Amino acid sequence: MSKPDVLAVAKLHPFYQQALETVYTVHDRTHITDPAAFAALAPRIVGVAGTGEASVPRSLLAQVTNAKVVSVFGVGYDGVDVAAAIEHGIPVTHTPDVLTDDVADLAMGLVLSVGRTIPQADQFVRAGQWPTGPIALGRKVSGARLGIVGLGRIGKAIARRAQGFGMSIAYTARSEKTDSGFKFFATPAELAANVDFLVVITPGGAGTKHLINAGVLQALGPRGFLINVARGSVVDEEALIAALQNGTIAGAGLDVFANEPHVPEALWAMNNVVLTPHMASATTETRQAMADLAFANMQAGTSGQPLRTPVPECAALLK
Repeated sequence: MSKPDVLAVAKLHPFYQQALETVYTVHDRTHITDPAAFAALAPRIVGVAGTGEASVPRSLLAQVTNAKVVSVFGVGYDGVDVAAAIEHGIPVTHTPDVLTDDVADLAMGLVLSVGRTIPQADQFVRAGQWPTGPIALGRKVSGARLGIVGLGRIGKAIARRAQGFGMSIAYTARSEKTDSGFKFFATPAELAANVDFLVVITPGGAGTKHLINAGVLQALGPRGFLINVARGSVVDEEALIAALQNGTIAGAGLDVFANEPHVPEALWAMNNVVLTPHMASATTETRQAMADLAFANMQAGTSGQPLRTPVPECAALLK
């Protein structure tokens, strides 16, 4: 008996791909590589598998008329047209919680890296420069002021880690979290003006595009550091490059970029920037947990069972 058909709209992590292949026939980006073949295949697609950066537009959702679920491997899903999916009766799922710790860990790793210049110190030793004199002084992290843009699951996990360093914590979000115990600022600019390290961990999408702009960076100031573990779209990358070049801010730790995997060459040469390749959740343990959850959502969706982790917008659809 043939297996049900699933469309992969992006290159999937091997853990997710292999799990899907035990139950389904996985068609890898056929809608892009062979549109004519996909037109015939589309009515047989029962599920759509994607990643946090994958595009699932309205036009594609209109073709997969018998799809029962869009299962995203990742917590972000800004590339999915959720409104169109709801209109077509196709719920969307993602993989929250399982990656919270890893993303929060990397955020603090970037805070330490830029503040204490750890990557630069590594290169200083490897280049044989130590015998010529001491490395330049860094910035103390313990006791510093940390600002968090987006106090969701991951933002709160970052705050808990920062408390271990004796940092004072403030935040901005769409609404004040009165039970957080942290100082709230209404705008990113107000927050930036009152912190030493500004950590961005808010969802991507049109609503947060360039939320961190030249004005916010100006407010952060020449002793302030920007950390982005959210989405590249949230930061105005051109304004950030200018701020780093001009000394408007002290430095940055960046795990995400506007046009991944392409990173502006201007950032490569900057000694006050730490760059990582969108690896915040990239541990074996977490990627396996993400694959397990995405696969469980796919199986539940295609078999009519309750979904494990639907995105919030789909709650009404599932009642």
